[in-house]
Amino acid sequence: MLARYGLLMRAIVVSRQAWPVSPNVCLRADWMEPHAPAPGGAVVRTLCSAFNHMDLWVGRGVPGLNLAYPRVSGCDACGVVEQVGDGVNPDWIGKRVIYNAAIRVDRHCTPDEGPRSTLAPEYELIGEHHFGAHAEKFSVPVDNLAAVGDADPVEAAGFGLCALTAWSMMVTKGQLRPGQCVLITGIGGGVATSALAIARHLNCPVCVTSRHEWKLDRARQLGADEVVLDAGQDWSRQVRAWSGKRGVDMAVDSVGKATHLNCIKSLARGGTYVTPGCTSGPDATTDLARIFWNQLRILGSTMGSNDEFKEVTALFRGRAVAPAIDQVMKPEQCADAYRRLEAGEQFGKIVIDWR
Repeated sequence: MLARYGLLMRAIVVSRQAWPVSPNVCLRADWMEPHAPAPGGAVVRTLCSAFNHMDLWVGRGVPGLNLAYPRVSGCDACGVVEQVGDGVNPDWIGKRVIYNAAIRVDRHCTPDEGPRSTLAPEYELIGEHHFGAHAEKFSVPVDNLAAVGDADPVEAAGFGLCALTAWSMMVTKGQLRPGQCVLITGIGGGVATSALAIARHLNCPVCVTSRHEWKLDRARQLGADEVVLDAGQDWSRQVRAWSGKRGVDMAVDSVGKATHLNCIKSLARGGTYVTPGCTSGPDATTDLARIFWNQLRILGSTMGSNDEFKEVTALFRGRAVAPAIDQVMKPEQCADAYRRLEAGEQFGKIVIDWR
């Protein structure tokens, strides 16, 4: 479904696997561009691309995945469709689009784990398994595209992956309902800020945590009702006090080891803990007695389906939800972008403007 490669273009290239990633990143003008879409595919001219934590994993190495270097990452972008492959409606040409980076993989799928689901045992990601969108052009299956009309390319580029992840785990899997109380850890990251936007869209009271006062201030501006400065203490009592001692209905935790137990202790009876990642580590201490006695649900979630992607993109087109944008940089500033991401200095999405 991806394209064959031919002519040259500019691309942000990770030269080798190492940590930190930023010393091994450069802008190259001699990268091969996709020139002929595969059947069912499209070639998209990039307007803006955006960074995710996945870009750091690609640079430092993904456990269990053997990646070849040099390579181009990038799981989020907004661009204009330039070419389409056989079997694709030519009306796609010229449309401004974003994409779901999770590629449909048909092999080894069972009937109850279809290729449209990230439960499919061999689903793959554009920007991880396949070269990504931190370049002047990229290729993508048309099934993964969503048109965004005349949306701002900066906002559109920063929307897709994190909004899809937050929507899938909170609404589809977590079954969050309007008015329920939500806790979000590590505010400032892309998924956390998307979770805040979705919770506010559903009129849910929201409490957020961060290690940085300035990030809490930004979260207040975006609608957070309560903020907690996380200095490594047990802050669950503060969260429960804010919720009238009842606890929250949902804890959205992408931090992991450092925050998991506090989240469990912050949940109301029948509450739901959802996690799309664990930036502080996977080996968390938990409280099984509290989990079974309070009948808590523990849900893991990765990415989302194309149907969910179209649902959440419709909210973006209707201006019901929008991403938080940290900084907009030029391709020549790519190493600075990686350094900012490595240091965790961002609030929202770092965007590269290719125009």
